[in-house]
Amino acid sequence: MPVTPANVIAEAPVSEDLPAQMVPVLETRHGVVDMRRRTAVMGVLNVTPDSFSDGGRYTDVDAALAHGVEMEREGACIVDVGGESTRPGAGAVPLEEELERVIPVIRGLRARVAVPISIDTYKEAVARRALEAGADMVNDISALRFDPAMAGLVATEDVPVVLMHMQGRPRTMQRAPHYVDVVREVAAFLRERVAFAVERGVAAHRIVVDPGIGFGKDTGHNLELLRRLDALVSLGQPVLVGLSRKAFLGRLLDEGTPDARLEGSLAGAVAAVLAGARMVRAHDVAATCRAVRVAEAIRAGAPAGSRG
Repeated sequence: MPVTPANVIAEAPVSEDLPAQMVPVLETRHGVVDMRRRTAVMGVLNVTPDSFSDGGRYTDVDAALAHGVEMEREGACIVDVGGESTRPGAGAVPLEEELERVIPVIRGLRARVAVPISIDTYKEAVARRALEAGADMVNDISALRFDPAMAGLVATEDVPVVLMHMQGRPRTMQRAPHYVDVVREVAAFLRERVAFAVERGVAAHRIVVDPGIGFGKDTGHNLELLRRLDALVSLGQPVLVGLSRKAFLGRLLDEGTPDARLEGSLAGAVAAVLAGARMVRAHDVAATCRAVRVAEAIRAGAPAGSRG
């Protein structure tokens, strides 16, 4: 029987400073992700040969399934499965190849884990097949822009969706990204994308927004988004921050390899939680869950009469 995250990490105090219009609870087909009591940690499961951090490690279905089960045991509230690398410079993967990568893993995970499964794709056909195989939500880096049919699928299936900001496409996004005011522009984009989704029948309470750290941003842009994350929290949707092991952390730490960026990833996750993020996406699930737990305690404040 799978070990659920609630069995691994004690509940944190309920934060009282969330925007009144936000309802940070995602109801899915296979469980509820309640972000009122603790920040949700989304575990990254890339079944690709070329992802920037763990490409090639989990292309074998058995290895992918074992890692997904391990992430649930470590405290992940969601397992996010992706079959196309979106690292800077990456090209598109043919539909059938992406399906061959993700569907067996999602089907196998559904029989092994109790937590919701997310499909990381911008293709409607992949999302549809993934939902049929047992996935619970869609994580779309294009915010419903790249495939005109995606919004209709999410609305019809009534599943949660993550809408992410990205300047350009993965192949070109890091070629001199430019903003006048990155926070204002990302906030305006996400506001428009939420309105777009709602107009097409997606329930507002099923929408999560993501500033897209590292997607068409340089180091300064990423840091400014984290510094002023409250501007995105004020949009009224749960905010997901995904910065785990990303290149800008390597530049800050003078570390070239993604595996050497743990401390930076944890520092970024803590900063995001303190600024109001309700979900963080992570490769190092156990360490991130522990760091998030401390950040939540800091955010909520110590109970009256408690002793150090």
